[in-house]
Amino acid sequence: MTQPQKGICAEPNLHAQYLMLNVVDEDTHAIRAKLARTLELFDHYDNEHYEAMVTGVVAIGVQYWPEVYPEGYPQELRPFPDMQSEDRCAPATPCDLFIQIRADRQDICFALGLEIMELFRLHCELVEHLHAFRYLDGRDLTGYLIAPNNPRGMHKQEIAVVGDQDPDFAGGSYIHIQRYRHDFRRWQMLTERQQEQVMGVTREHHMASPEANASSHFIRMSAADADGNNVPLLNQSMPYGDMHEQGVFFVSYASSSNAFKTLLHSRIVGDENDDYDRLLDFTVAETGAAFFAPSITFIRTQAML
Repeated sequence: MTQPQKGICAEPNLHAQYLMLNVVDEDTHAIRAKLARTLELFDHYDNEHYEAMVTGVVAIGVQYWPEVYPEGYPQELRPFPDMQSEDRCAPATPCDLFIQIRADRQDICFALGLEIMELFRLHCELVEHLHAFRYLDGRDLTGYLIAPNNPRGMHKQEIAVVGDQDPDFAGGSYIHIQRYRHDFRRWQMLTERQQEQVMGVTREHHMASPEANASSHFIRMSAADADGNNVPLLNQSMPYGDMHEQGVFFVSYASSSNAFKTLLHSRIVGDENDDYDRLLDFTVAETGAAFFAPSITFIRTQAML
């Protein structure tokens, strides 16, 4: 039986550390072994610091997958859907490996990140790293809840984990990431009523706002597929920032890569009336990449080949 990586369906944490890496040598056997070793590090820190609720995910980028695992290819693993409409865009900034570390202690995220970087030091270069954190009761820095309609309980696995439709890669998950930078100066110039119109919900209680319309953020985020069903993905986004720059690091997990593409189209291009996500007038996507997170079983088996 395939075992999904623990971090895919884990409950939210207080802190996250994201590592984006490019592989700089051709020793794919070493990379396979060290991906498996990374899973062992997740388990070690979880056991040693159980109160921190440590979880992690390792994922392989679209371009690098055929090099490290040439024996097979996940059915829906496709390049990030680089998309643009007028002044709204979702740039593609691919990299080879994505590692997500989450815990309820920032020091544990940092220590685990250092060990992982030392593990890959001779084989990879760091493209980007980012610390994200839980803000208030799970809100974005704009003040509104992040993904309040996320699936819960066992439904998470149905949404986020590949099943029998691709048996060779069952237990895996399609991941899409984007780093958004907010324009807080413009956002804070809006009145609370104007902000609620942009978001489509009230700030305090996340109730449908009377000001909502087809271009409101939460309506565009509730995109439907061709059959009228809500887009099935698990949103694990978290805010980041300092005194100079703030934003949100978007991370989605899904059993199908089509889910993210549908969502992105809903936000950037919009519907037949050109109703796009108005929040994009106040935040800009600066990065975007697509990955596949294989099951624990797959990673450990391939490491021994």
